[in-house]
Amino acid sequence: MITLLLLVCIFVSTAAQNSSPYTPTDLILINSGSSSDDASQDGRRWNGDAQSKFCPFNSQTSPPSGASQQHPSVDRVPYMTARVIHSKLTCTFPVLPGPKFIRLYFYPDTYSGLNTSASFFTVTANNYTLLSNFSAYLAVFAQIQARPYLFKEFIVTVWDNQELELTFTPSPGSFAFINGIEIVSIPNGLYSTDMANLYTFVNSESNPFFFFDNSTSLETVYRLNVGGGLVANINDTGMFRTWYDDSNYIFGGPGLVHKWRDDVTIKYTEDTPAYTAPATVYISKRSMGAEPSINLNYNLTWRFPVDSGFNYLVRLHFCETENFITGESQRIFFIFINNMTAEEEADVFHWSGGKGIPVHRDYVIAVPGGSPSNQDLWLALHPNNHSHPIYADAILNGLEILKLNDSDGNLAGPNPELPAPPEPHPISEGRTKRKGSSHVVVIVGAVVGVVFALTIVLLFSVYRRKPRAKDKSSRLPFSYTPSSFTTTSALPTDLCHKFTIAEIRGSTRNFDDQAVIGSGGFGTVYKAYIENGSIPVAIKRLDSTSKQGIREFHTEIEMLSNLRHAHLVSLIGYCDDEGEMILVYEYMQHGNLRDHLYNTKSPPFPWRQRLQICIGAARGLHYLHTGAKYVVIHRDVKSSNILLDRNWVAKVSDFGLSRKGPTGEDQTHVSTAVRGSFGYLDPEYYRRQQLNEKSDVYSFGVVLFEVLCARQPVISHLTKEEIVLVDWARKHYRKGALDQIIDPKLKGDIKLVSLNKFGEIADSCLRDTPTERPTMCDVVWGLEFALQLQETAEKIVDGAVIMSEDQMGSSVTREVITKDDDDEAFTVSGGPMSDSRTTISIGERNSSNKDDEELRSRTVFSEIVNPQGR
Repeated sequence: MITLLLLVCIFVSTAAQNSSPYTPTDLILINSGSSSDDASQDGRRWNGDAQSKFCPFNSQTSPPSGASQQHPSVDRVPYMTARVIHSKLTCTFPVLPGPKFIRLYFYPDTYSGLNTSASFFTVTANNYTLLSNFSAYLAVFAQIQARPYLFKEFIVTVWDNQELELTFTPSPGSFAFINGIEIVSIPNGLYSTDMANLYTFVNSESNPFFFFDNSTSLETVYRLNVGGGLVANINDTGMFRTWYDDSNYIFGGPGLVHKWRDDVTIKYTEDTPAYTAPATVYISKRSMGAEPSINLNYNLTWRFPVDSGFNYLVRLHFCETENFITGESQRIFFIFINNMTAEEEADVFHWSGGKGIPVHRDYVIAVPGGSPSNQDLWLALHPNNHSHPIYADAILNGLEILKLNDSDGNLAGPNPELPAPPEPHPISEGRTKRKGSSHVVVIVGAVVGVVFALTIVLLFSVYRRKPRAKDKSSRLPFSYTPSSFTTTSALPTDLCHKFTIAEIRGSTRNFDDQAVIGSGGFGTVYKAYIENGSIPVAIKRLDSTSKQGIREFHTEIEMLSNLRHAHLVSLIGYCDDEGEMILVYEYMQHGNLRDHLYNTKSPPFPWRQRLQICIGAARGLHYLHTGAKYVVIHRDVKSSNILLDRNWVAKVSDFGLSRKGPTGEDQTHVSTAVRGSFGYLDPEYYRRQQLNEKSDVYSFGVVLFEVLCARQPVISHLTKEEIVLVDWARKHYRKGALDQIIDPKLKGDIKLVSLNKFGEIADSCLRDTPTERPTMCDVVWGLEFALQLQETAEKIVDGAVIMSEDQMGSSVTREVITKDDDDEAFTVSGGPMSDSRTTISIGERNSSNKDDEELRSRTVFSEIVNPQGR
């Protein structure tokens, strides 16, 4: 591995002609809290600040301290020591004039008995506010790149006869801390411009130019090596910037990744000097792929959470390195930022003047203020066929997003999910404080084994022949979706805490209307905070005059206080003081699934993400049916009761109608009055008033077709055939025409084998006879299989995609299938759609029934070898 890294470094150093990395005129590295100089893992020398000439430390108001523990992923220098600051402290750095990188390093741990979860402070540099009421603890917890540490990078210009003053000011009743300070000079004009070279202002067509110079301060929000791996700071061009992998920010189809090319020489120019970005960034890239018909049906898209109310500089790095691109107008594409056109004809070869010549384009985008305080910035690329290029494709090599200060010289955004400083009566007052580093984020890795082919075939054969249990199974696929990560919970350790009404009023500012995030027949939902304002929660205030509400209130407490699962919304506590009925849940940042399917301004979910959400919800229901001490039947499964957390992990919510299921082996159901939601209700349960787990399965089948078609279960103004989603979708499924009614935004995204399997699962959930419906365990496995089919098909059956009819022409033929409700319920290895004779022909590539069987076999082998989701 070391040899490989050395070869990479040698390659990068020799790949760039005219490359002379920038040499900073100022380079200051301070290891805060350390009494001696020491080297970090990258070999750079950091100075201890015990006898600092920059900061007037005091042993009482700004003592040094060591971290209580070192996480394995955390470097000793500069993160293992800190300076704890109890009163305003200003450090003065005599530096040369010009723009500087200011990097502040934080490792939120316990220092001198002080837990940094209670640390809030402001940092200013000269006249600019870099951080305000900042919590490093919350910032670490909210990172997309799951790390227990962070650094914040800013750009501030120091003028003639001026020094750089860095001031730390603790918030009232709190303290500040800092682990390391780095100051590095950068070239004039690296990120600023002059009146002769204005930036493109994406928001305005009438005034499409934007200007800022060195008087503007900036914060680096994202810096990515697109299509490549991490570029460490010592491999930058002299400014010690870190370039991260972009895969965490891809939304939808990831396109193709192009990494090292040993036949490429990067030729820097006067317009793109060698210090602009490392050659590594320009050699690797991400493209849409080689299949034009697929590329024309999707966007290569990235999603970046940013603070509201600021302007952002979006810098895109490009370099044509492919031998088949020999001139201008051969690869032309659109660039969209926040659904606005930034470029109609992006032609990298034209911009740069040739192969291997890097170029960057800068755009300024205004993100409006208001609520929410954090929103997504979208970047999308799409081929422009209007210009008749040879290749319907788009590329990107690197990306930087920097925040510009506002009119008050402020760069500080709000803490993740944190409002103003804590109220006088915080909701956690009087409770035991957490100790240690429960906040440390950890990443759980999985090792994929290699299994002999004969063993795989044997396992596959045994699996296919294994008899299915009628209701329950020992298979418990409880793990998170692949995109999620595990963190130590910061929520209260007691299963269900009883809050006082004073605590509730204090956290909601006496039920302030501005805190309302939802309302309906159940009551009102408020967003609030616990743990001294550090943990967001949802507070549901039920209608205290409703007898039905009283039953639901007690049912929810009884059920949820004993249930804990990754795909169930957690009940944190309740309040029944003064006749109130209040429930406190974990806060789900992205709301409910229904709001993202239709009548929404949000970009549509790609197919793979929809599958992952369905799998998560199915796991939650499977746990209710088989994983708890007794069977729990939800009774109100619907898309609005499937919530999405900040990592888009699905969790089942709203247990007010839940009932305990059959308790004995001889019991098949419980008799109860009918409860549920119109459009999702099991007809058999409605007719007989006999409830069991299969009623939830039916409702979940409705949700599956809702996810596929992006429409409501019942729409009264449609034609008779289309009014009820279940009847409409099942009819098309049985005709082999399910692709005709899918969400139009999914065209070109779903592979046929995945669609067939998904339709098979949904149809089987909706069978009239409950005993013929699958268990939720069967549903989980079937959906995971549909996801594996999708992922494998993207690799080995590139042509098998659903595209618009005008693109397919007469290339799609179908044989109508007719199935009755007494058909055998689906299995993971086959099902009704296995008998289809669907053939897709695109160009010279055909995918037939035979190809599907090969794909299914490969995917089943992949399921056995790959432990994800088990």
